[in-house]
Amino acid sequence: MTPARLRCVLAALLAAAQLKQVHAQAPPQGPEPLQTQLPAPAPPAPASSGWRRWFNPATAPFIPIPEIATDPNSGTTVGLIPTWLQTDEHEDIHRIIAPDVMHNTYFGYGVHGRIYAYPSADEQWSITAGIKERVERSFIAQLQQGRLRETRWSIATSLVYDRDGTPRFFGVGNDSPASSETNYTNEQGSLQAQVGLNFNRAWQLQYTVRMRIVDILPGTLPGIPSIETLFPELPGLGTTKALLNRLAIVYDTRDDLTAPRSGAEWVLYAGVANQGGLLGDSLYSEAGIDDRIFWALGRSTSLAVHTALRYLPRTDELPFWALSCIGGQQTEIGGTQPLRGYGAGRYCDRNSFSASVELRQRIWSLHIFATHADLELTPFFDVGRVFEGTGTWPLTQLHKVGGIGFRGVARPFVVGYVDIGYGNEGVAVFTGLNYPF
Repeated sequence: MTPARLRCVLAALLAAAQLKQVHAQAPPQGPEPLQTQLPAPAPPAPASSGWRRWFNPATAPFIPIPEIATDPNSGTTVGLIPTWLQTDEHEDIHRIIAPDVMHNTYFGYGVHGRIYAYPSADEQWSITAGIKERVERSFIAQLQQGRLRETRWSIATSLVYDRDGTPRFFGVGNDSPASSETNYTNEQGSLQAQVGLNFNRAWQLQYTVRMRIVDILPGTLPGIPSIETLFPELPGLGTTKALLNRLAIVYDTRDDLTAPRSGAEWVLYAGVANQGGLLGDSLYSEAGIDDRIFWALGRSTSLAVHTALRYLPRTDELPFWALSCIGGQQTEIGGTQPLRGYGAGRYCDRNSFSASVELRQRIWSLHIFATHADLELTPFFDVGRVFEGTGTWPLTQLHKVGGIGFRGVARPFVVGYVDIGYGNEGVAVFTGLNYPF
């Protein structure tokens, strides 16, 4: 699934320069000197008119955010995102409304609608939907309740339909060559529920059930072979179903769930996926550990470290889309892990290891559009590999990526990012919402 194109916070930070100009032109506040003669009234400052009013923070009815996005798989997208930010009495963002009109080099013109709502620190929900001229369309609805674990139960649900024409497959293995690149269209629907039993704020027993129906269709990108031409016998082509049941022990002491600066989160999990139902033949089993650790190194600096290790002990009739993969910018517990010099899912095999470290340095803070925002500069380093045998030592033959990130943070709920990574196959640029981990 390609990342959402919303850049609310980062673009708002870029618009801050305009705000500062507006404030700088305002007359100084304070007592006026006594006048022996009433001065002539000053003429009113000319208001922005025409198209200029849409790009003046003092007169625009919303934030007109230019959309420029690119990554190794998705091509280049340009457009405009008119964005409304709604804040509460504490100047925290509690709702973002962000439709867009855009053009993608692969799929033509398109539109999206997005609502991100944050009723409280304990609850949030979102609805996004979009369609392009060719191939792609999506609908995603998500709801989280009990995020702070102050009550006995925490619940998260999601409903997803996505038709994505950008995925790549290079074959199985840690040395799969770039020359084996193929493309396919991934049409999938999924329904997931996650229930957590909270023993206290730190400890949780978590159960996840997810039903997925995945239809792998021929690729449509020009100049890239379709997946069935190079891998005609690959398991998972056509339509497959999987019902995943996963149990996890979670230990979480992070000081903030969206933008943590100290604490840790450890997740130890195991699961079984069945074909179409609880009584079907087992497709695969999984086991792994995912951890994130944060250290505050001062008022404006923090160090973030993430590692993930995933094994698939049983792989009967395993579809290729369920393999352990590394590549791209985001981490998913029990799923794809980041390697920000490559496209999503660049390397796939039965098992995987991934590690990332980031130095998050706040370089600018400002008050903008009725909320407080920080701009962070973040050098990062990623390593990772995939492997077939459970006896393989995971810390050898690692792929390495170094890079720099720019993050806009509007606490307590919103993070936008631009990450630029460099690996053996060149430079990759990613944009999206939320920290990579």
